[in-house]
Amino acid sequence: MIRLIYTLLGFALLSCGSTGTKENGASQGITKQPTKTAAAPVFDADSAYTYVANQVAFGPRVPNTPAHKACGDYLAAELQRLGAKVYQQEATLTAYDGTRLEARNIIGSFDAANSERILLFAHWDSRPYADHDPDPAHYKTPIDGADDGASGVGALLEIARQIGQKKPNVGIDIIFFDAEDYGTPEFVNSFTPNSWCLGSQFWAKNPHVPNYTARYGILLDMVGARGATFFKELQSLRFAAPIVEMVWSVARDLGYGKFFINADGGAITDDHQYVHAGRNIPCIDIINYDPETKSGFADYWHTRKDNMENIDKETLKAVGQTVLEVIYRE
Repeated sequence: MIRLIYTLLGFALLSCGSTGTKENGASQGITKQPTKTAAAPVFDADSAYTYVANQVAFGPRVPNTPAHKACGDYLAAELQRLGAKVYQQEATLTAYDGTRLEARNIIGSFDAANSERILLFAHWDSRPYADHDPDPAHYKTPIDGADDGASGVGALLEIARQIGQKKPNVGIDIIFFDAEDYGTPEFVNSFTPNSWCLGSQFWAKNPHVPNYTARYGILLDMVGARGATFFKELQSLRFAAPIVEMVWSVARDLGYGKFFINADGGAITDDHQYVHAGRNIPCIDIINYDPETKSGFADYWHTRKDNMENIDKETLKAVGQTVLEVIYRE
């Protein structure tokens, strides 16, 4: 996940990595509502929490490491077990410093024959650098990424489990993007543009099925922290405002207004930007934003403290149940 960059039209611009990165974009669209909706299943926060812990147990999921490969195998196998048609995109991507990353996007499609689709996504890799750690000696230490990475994937796996048991009216694609968090670190003087979100950049140019499209997309990034607040991300509002308003309205209907804040937040360079730019799918980013901090993110962000101690089942429940309600209202 990225971080705070500059002020744009009065909003703080944030980014995936360090000083200046998670970049722009989506396109507005109004969804067609079927005449009959299905009741949403109950999101199991205990199950989602376990999915988060299972990922963290592999260790940092940094590309080119055994932990990364093992966790990727687990995620693909779990999606298949839950009833998805699984696609795996393997690609060698180039990091900001020229490192060749053996990356893998993992896609699970439910009701693949249905032409009406919704896209849900998160990144599954973790940051190779604790470049916001209070101790500079640990800047090059890989982090657990319990919230920044694993929480979004954990929530989506639980959503996949529910979809596998009760099919909604629309087809659902769940994508776990790789190499999101390998962007230019704080300790490097020169910033490399588009060095974050490499997996989604690749997928946007090379979708898992030809001419892929969806009504809209929802990105989950850092959605598991205790006391998290989800403001309306600026790029989401710019390119998919009707989707933002729909999701935040559903959250309020469900009683999750203390999490889904009815106010504008920062603009964040994140996977949703590249999905929109490359596929013209209106996308929103549900991401924990703290206007009181310098970075715009929690104090453990991109530090060694991004571990399971921060993960809270109540937050996972608020996000997961909201997303389930949105897709089952279609």
